[in-house]
Amino acid sequence: MIKFDQVTKRYPGSIDAIKGLSFQIDRGEMVFLAGHSGAGKSTLLKLISGIERATMGNVVVNGQNLSKLRASQLPYVRQHIGVVFQDHKILYDRSVFDNVMLPLDIIGFDRRESTRRVHAALDKVGLLGKEKTNPIRLSGGEQQRLCIARAVVHRPSILLADEPSANLDRAYALDIMELFKSFHQVGATVVISAHDETLMADYGRRIIRLAHGAFAA
Repeated sequence: MIKFDQVTKRYPGSIDAIKGLSFQIDRGEMVFLAGHSGAGKSTLLKLISGIERATMGNVVVNGQNLSKLRASQLPYVRQHIGVVFQDHKILYDRSVFDNVMLPLDIIGFDRRESTRRVHAALDKVGLLGKEKTNPIRLSGGEQQRLCIARAVVHRPSILLADEPSANLDRAYALDIMELFKSFHQVGATVVISAHDETLMADYGRRIIRLAHGAFAA
């Protein structure tokens, strides 16, 4: 469960990226975030993942009030969250396998179990057989699939994606959305920001619309 209670995020210069938002996303729900560039979608996802802290208000994720946790407690919360970043954050000095392995290395998983999970995640996104490939040799769509495999390899209960279909043609975008739908169908709470509302409409899910950090009219 994700709950925002009068949440404001203010950046230096008195810029409010999020302004007094209150809403709830139920466990196991799939929700889209819509809005123009700068509407606050990325900031909202960063608040859910604990990458950013609210300036005012409370952000509750899986029963934990992130606004009240110490910095040392946040890694435990993040173990249950997978994030697909808009800028990929792929490590090009490592193989596909090693990129996906990274979250498990950080957590300290057993190597044999980690290897099994990496293979399973790559199989799920259609990249099995490319474990030794340098990510720079992958297409744009394959790089996005790599990011998704890395986000889900530790089997998070919450999956966040920031514009995962950006810069992809519609066929690739639909393939990516089907992947997220499959994770939702096995119980994950999925929150996706996107700019293409026609793509969102295909899935009949709740859409939270933002404009200038507030709910859009």
